[in-house]
Amino acid sequence: MIIIDLVSVVIRYVTIGATVGVILLVLARVIVNAADMNPFSRTALNVRQFSDPLVNPVRRFLLSYRLDQKIAPFVTILIAILIGFLLLEMFGSVFFTLRGVLTSVQRGDILSLFGYVLFAVLAAYSLMIVARILFSWGMSYGNRTMRFLVRVTEPILGPFRKIIPPLGMFDVSPMVVLLILHLCQRAIVGSLIR
Repeated sequence: MIIIDLVSVVIRYVTIGATVGVILLVLARVIVNAADMNPFSRTALNVRQFSDPLVNPVRRFLLSYRLDQKIAPFVTILIAILIGFLLLEMFGSVFFTLRGVLTSVQRGDILSLFGYVLFAVLAAYSLMIVARILFSWGMSYGNRTMRFLVRVTEPILGPFRKIIPPLGMFDVSPMVVLLILHLCQRAIVGSLIR
């Protein structure tokens, strides 16, 4: 159990550190651009060299939709925060489930073990829905990963999409499904796991 807790803490801090590092790097790029520094100075070249792989894909995405590319650094920061949050949630669910399964097996508590396994299945399904939403912004539906995510999540999302009309150009049915899955997980924690 101590090893699981230690690995959980290390992964948590690495994820938070990487997210904060990306944010600080992109903010440094914004500051260098706003300060109107010599673009050939060592500082400007280094900041651009390390931040270009993060900002340029976002810039290309914005240009493909004819949006202002000046907001690319800020969109990159939002994406970094979102990915960091999702990774923390995913790892938190994995370690919560792993710790709970081991404890349930040690105690011989079958009902609690079933609850933890069901919690893990719902967490994995929620993660696939979120991945489908994120990948749909920049990945073609011909991609193998995207086809897998659509094939797995469509049996649940399809009926909700028929019931819930889109708000303008936004399909809110995945958000409703994620909320329902989250409520189911809370119910499992409150009733089966406790």
